[in-house]
Amino acid sequence: MNKKVILIGLAVVAVIGVIYKMRLPRGIRNNNPGNIEANAINWNGKIGDDGRFVKFDKMENGVRALTILISNYYYRHGIKTVRGMINRYAPPVENQTDSYVNHVAEKAGVNPDVPLPQLEPYLRDIVGAIIYHENGLTIADYDLMRGLTAGMDAVA
Repeated sequence: MNKKVILIGLAVVAVIGVIYKMRLPRGIRNNNPGNIEANAINWNGKIGDDGRFVKFDKMENGVRALTILISNYYYRHGIKTVRGMINRYAPPVENQTDSYVNHVAEKAGVNPDVPLPQLEPYLRDIVGAIIYHENGLTIADYDLMRGLTAGMDAVA
């Protein structure tokens, strides 16, 4: 093969990759599957923002930040119900909160209005449901688990 054919092939692959990435939901493109809004917090792996949402260097750090937020609602702010967590995370003025609450509670297998006796047994399902609700798809289990572990370690 000559070099011209190889270069054209590489260019085509690069363009397809860019188009594919642009079609992904914003939260996935930003490695911020919770769509955490830009703020002054110096999150691990924060590389900037897109004008509205934080951008992270890798998915694990986006999940870590989401895990810390949900954990802080529970431990620091005393928000023990799924309804309380989602109302704080995705305020009704910006979201269809009732459907969001019901989706997360269903995935976690809990009543949205009953306080959780502990967070840890439900955290994976809550974070996973938020990610799905925000993006319409799931992320790799590897990224989810590494981010959850890092987030729980940061809160402990």
